[in-house]
Amino acid sequence: MYTAADHTFAICAYKESPYLADCVASLLAQSDPSNILIATSTPNDTISALAEETGIPLYVREGAPGIGVDWNHALNRATTPLVTIAHQDDWYDPAYKTQMLEALNAAENPILYFCDYGELRNGELVTTNKLLEVKRRLLAPLKDPAKQTSRKVRRRALAFGNSICCPSVTYLKERTPEDIFVASPYKTNLDWEAWADFADEEGSFVYNPQVLMAHRIHEESETSNLIRSGERSAEDLALLKRFWPAPIARALNHFYAGGIKSNSTDE
Repeated sequence: MYTAADHTFAICAYKESPYLADCVASLLAQSDPSNILIATSTPNDTISALAEETGIPLYVREGAPGIGVDWNHALNRATTPLVTIAHQDDWYDPAYKTQMLEALNAAENPILYFCDYGELRNGELVTTNKLLEVKRRLLAPLKDPAKQTSRKVRRRALAFGNSICCPSVTYLKERTPEDIFVASPYKTNLDWEAWADFADEEGSFVYNPQVLMAHRIHEESETSNLIRSGERSAEDLALLKRFWPAPIARALNHFYAGGIKSNSTDE
């Protein structure tokens, strides 16, 4: 039985985000108090001042920044059995942790937990749009706990795109390899690759269809940069080929690319 003390929000902080303080505030406002840490490979006065002001431990990783190594650093600095890698720009509902603990404690052999999410666009919470609705349809079968253990259902939910929002996920450290993201060859789809690996394991994808966090969409994000560079599309095709023959994967990638354009404040 997991308790509040068994969970940590590990915040990945990068450079000087104007949204980091809002993310921290949403974690401090959780209905169930939580362990919180900040991990960074780009230390600066903004991050240090916020950590000092809130009393949150700050862990600095030496070496060049990188999504995989930075996520791994945050994950492995936590000493609790449950860890949520919180992205610095995002927001969490006060009930996120409470509902996560309830769901995991009721689950059969859980592998990971995740919830539905909305988007923060120009400071406003958006809970429905075309991309969000497509992802909800893909995940709908996982609302049924009896289907959360099905390899076929889990793979189908991931076969048309990355339907699981990375910062909504809580990891079970006993089920998560220490080098889970470091070993990935991807810059943007390392989470989708991880979900695909998890989908082949015995256990449950514990899905909560409640919108309990929001992912901020802004042009300075690393995801936006990778979309503009074209790297995102190449990685999407590589992951789609994991589920489909190459001709089908290429056709799906054409349509998937249209949905990815929604990662823009102009949409």
